Amino acid sequence: MTTPAESQPILRVTDVRKQYGRVQALGGVSLDVSRGEVVCLIGPSGSGKSTLLRAINALESIDGGRVVFDGLDVHARRTDLRQVRQRMGMVFQNFELFPHLSVLGNVAVGPRRILRLPLEEADSRARELLGKVGLADKVGMRPGELSGGQQQRVAIARALAMRPDMMLFDEPTSALDPETIGEVLAVMKRLADEGMTMVVVTHEMTFAARVADRVAVFDRGCIVEVGPPQQIFEAPTAARTRDFLRHLGWDGGSNIIS
Repeated sequence: MTTPAESQPILRVTDVRKQYGRVQALGGVSLDVSRGEVVCLIGPSGSGKSTLLRAINALESIDGGRVVFDGLDVHARRTDLRQVRQRMGMVFQNFELFPHLSVLGNVAVGPRRILRLPLEEADSRARELLGKVGLADKVGMRPGELSGGQQQRVAIARALAMRPDMMLFDEPTSALDPETIGEVLAVMKRLADEGMTMVVVTHEMTFAARVADRVAVFDRGCIVEVGPPQQIFEAPTAARTRDFLRHLGWDGGSNIIS
């Protein structure tokens, strides 16, 4: 893994603001992410974490500020969002798989239709990635025949099939049973160990503590504190961070990542 000082940011979020009527979803959020860095966004539900993630790849419009990804102003009218999103893999809470396609078809569909890869090459890439996430024996099954954890691993493989420069994860374990959470987090940890740039919205504090390079704490649409996991979880400087961790009963966590 790299640190912010070792490379120029691949992502620069500057003073991003978003309103829903009278509700402030984002109140001037700024955050840099370097290549190879893992940044976890934590905080109470409704504090703006997922809104920021969706604003990063323009699934959500913004009312002010800038999101710059590898030199491209994501929200500028001239920007080709299709090209930007090809380079930003995104994994959602609820998998978003195509129920009528096989597991192999779900992973290969992007390379086939968007990257225009030949059928054989797209399928070969999909099989390789399904093996990487531990699902090589599920290629012919439909999503509905899989567990939640398996479906989320298919979703990760599908995002990776586009060979992104950065991965965005929006609470990837929130819809899973407790016994399947670990298998998804283990895949994410392997990606981090391989140097994938990742921005992760998560309620899994142990994952954030052990895998992130930096952790940003959100509250009411703002980042109240950002720093390395050891500082955030062991010596937070913001009272709101201390309150949030105390409310969770954080005590250093347990080993849920194999």
